[in-house]
Amino acid sequence: MIAFAFSFTIKLRVGRNIVFREGLGEYEFSENGSQEQILKSRAETELVLDGGFCIPHTNSYGHNFRDYDVESERKQGVENFYRVNHINQTVDFVKKMRGEYEKLNKIEMSIWDCCELLNEVIDESDPDLDEPQIEHLLQTAEAIRKDYPDQDWLHLTALIHDLGKVLLHPSFGELPQWAVVGDTFPVGCAFDQSIVHSKYFVQNPDYNNPAYNGKYGIYSENCGLDNVMMSWGHDDYMYLVAKENGTTLPSAGLFIIRYHSFYALHRSEAYKHLMSEEDVENLKWLQIFNKYDLYSKSKVRVDVEKVKPYYESLIDKYFPAKLRW
Repeated sequence: MIAFAFSFTIKLRVGRNIVFREGLGEYEFSENGSQEQILKSRAETELVLDGGFCIPHTNSYGHNFRDYDVESERKQGVENFYRVNHINQTVDFVKKMRGEYEKLNKIEMSIWDCCELLNEVIDESDPDLDEPQIEHLLQTAEAIRKDYPDQDWLHLTALIHDLGKVLLHPSFGELPQWAVVGDTFPVGCAFDQSIVHSKYFVQNPDYNNPAYNGKYGIYSENCGLDNVMMSWGHDDYMYLVAKENGTTLPSAGLFIIRYHSFYALHRSEAYKHLMSEEDVENLKWLQIFNKYDLYSKSKVRVDVEKVKPYYESLIDKYFPAKLRW
């Protein structure tokens, strides 16, 4: 392929042709090498990322992904979710939740049984999709499997990364959405402005507590994210479940599970002063995972019965048959 030195270039694939968008101009190169300026609607094009994974320009509502300001049918509900979340996620609350759920005494079941429990779960914090969560898990896992066929641990990590959302189920205490889903962030130190709807943190009891509102708060430089309390939710819970049940997933897999909703870190590079060297290495995998987690959301369904045997084989490889939850 010929490289083109544009000052600002995005490569897109439209049908069998390659499109280069330069500034406000858009050019198409057909298979026979001819060039013509074209006008295409955004809905007809797909961004091509490394590994061949294609992402849509818009979410299932026709808006940009993670656009919390655009007017949509979910905008007000999502903002209200974050208002309540940011007011209530305190150091004391996180300690209470961790103390309760690290006992893992709610139920015993397999990974796949947990996947099926998510069939009725809708994430109220997500502005991009309102499909059942099992669909999102399989869309993410299958997209990664296609581009990284030799990283089976990453396929399984994708499948299970959101299983902690079973905290919404009556068997797990039926926690409110604000205590289960949404972007996560450290507690015990200053709330970064890059966190979505950060304006609501001013009503959080920890906001004016001098022990918690400094850059480092109760932590120290490069202390490692393992030593940082994150806001309570499905990420931290599934991390505890996987770790305490003796999973053989690599550390990068556990890192992805615990921090995949930590957008202030992997999108805005906030809180990097708390990271260890191992965190820095694992973050590279999380950033690979994140594009699949975010952009694979669509109305396209996965044939569950067709892919189930493959994922059950991975579960057997990396987890015990029954887990304590």
